[in-house]
Amino acid sequence: MVCPNTPSSDIASEPTALPPLVVDLDGTLTPTDTLVESVIQFIKQSPFNIFRVFFWLVLGRAGFKGQIASRVSIAADVLPYRQPLLDYLHSEKRRGRTIVLATAAHRTIADKVAAHLGIFDSVLATDANHNLKGRHKLAAIQARFGDHFVYAGDCQADVPIWQAARAAVLVGVSPGLDQWVRESVPVEQVFAAPRVSLAIWLKALRVHQWLKNLLLFVPLLTAFSFADIGRLATMTVAFLAFSLAASATYIVNDLWDLDNDRAHPRKRQRPFASCQIAIGHGLLVAGVAMALAFALAWAVNPGFVLMLAAYVVLTSAYSWVLKTYVLMDVLMLALLYTLRILAGSVAVGIAASSWLLAFSVFVFFSLALVKRCSELVSLQQTGATATRGRDYRVSDLVVLWPLGVGAALSAVVVFGLFISAPETQLRYATPQLLWLVAVGLIYWLARLWVKTSRGEMHDDPVIYAIKDRGSRLTVLAMVGIMLAAHFFKLSTT
Repeated sequence: MVCPNTPSSDIASEPTALPPLVVDLDGTLTPTDTLVESVIQFIKQSPFNIFRVFFWLVLGRAGFKGQIASRVSIAADVLPYRQPLLDYLHSEKRRGRTIVLATAAHRTIADKVAAHLGIFDSVLATDANHNLKGRHKLAAIQARFGDHFVYAGDCQADVPIWQAARAAVLVGVSPGLDQWVRESVPVEQVFAAPRVSLAIWLKALRVHQWLKNLLLFVPLLTAFSFADIGRLATMTVAFLAFSLAASATYIVNDLWDLDNDRAHPRKRQRPFASCQIAIGHGLLVAGVAMALAFALAWAVNPGFVLMLAAYVVLTSAYSWVLKTYVLMDVLMLALLYTLRILAGSVAVGIAASSWLLAFSVFVFFSLALVKRCSELVSLQQTGATATRGRDYRVSDLVVLWPLGVGAALSAVVVFGLFISAPETQLRYATPQLLWLVAVGLIYWLARLWVKTSRGEMHDDPVIYAIKDRGSRLTVLAMVGIMLAAHFFKLSTT
């Protein structure tokens, strides 16, 4: 897997005797930071490991890296690499040039990368006694090559090495650092980092997933209070709070799942898995988004703050633990969807009926199973037998399929009982029209399952329903019929 960069040359010709090309790893050969990824993997093993991380930092950088490396294995074959730089290294290797990997990463990581790429003549890396960064790395390089070397780096810590080198290869450096290096040492090659566009950030924040938070407006819809401007404004603030909190959890979840995403045929293109956005930048944005979310929630009311906190806790539990357990993950997804409706009720002070909550649990349980079955169908088509990072196998389809369809039909049954309930007869002018909504539900849910069986379903059925023309028309028709049933009295004689 690679991250695109655009190389450009700064010198017209190569020296007659090619000096060894010494290449940094983190931020240079790969855009990611293998130490940060290792720490994330270590904490992922157990959240309590964060206390061990702080304790080991007292041991010094070299000892800290050794402790982490002994407990975490970085998969060099799925790490993102800068392909233009790799191409350049291969071309130099073919010319007979010595290529050396010199990194502050622990030797176990460096050796795996070197073995995977197969282009390095030797490896210099951090060991139990020496953290090979900055001047320490320079000393190790000079002990091997003197001052007869070219160095490829990416950041301020590489300045002492560039100053001692015959020439520099600049990889993704800032404009200021680029100018400073050019004034100090000849530049052999430049590989510019791709710009992080707004579209990439919107993808990382998963703004399209904010549509799920429209469920907060359901209590307004079912109470037919959507003309209440005050409640509508309050709900808009609540929607923004939930959406920002959701984006923050999506970022953390993507960082939590880096190794699994990189092994997935589609998810490996996500901004963090493909290193289009740095891990540190993602954590900063997630923190700001979460703080803003709770500030907006407090502006709604204290009860809504508690609902938002419950959502963050549950979705974190899902991302960190529960999604690895069969069926527990889909039950949690159904609960999180229903929680949005409850949060909307708390935000505007409209009680959610037991009919609505029962219907929500069944319909979203079915949609969650659509999501899992869709993933398993895709795996089945590729010849795989099990998901990575989740406890599901293709053979589970024989159980999940009827379970999902049964949950969909249960939602329709609950809706039918709701039509016949006394409170429905009083609230709706023509409750008999609601049977058309029941027919629409049968069609829509069945359509989703048929599309899943054909392998045409998106990983997220809610996103598919929004993009699918037939689903959009069906849902809009059902909403229209519900409004007509409430406001218009039709004569039955």
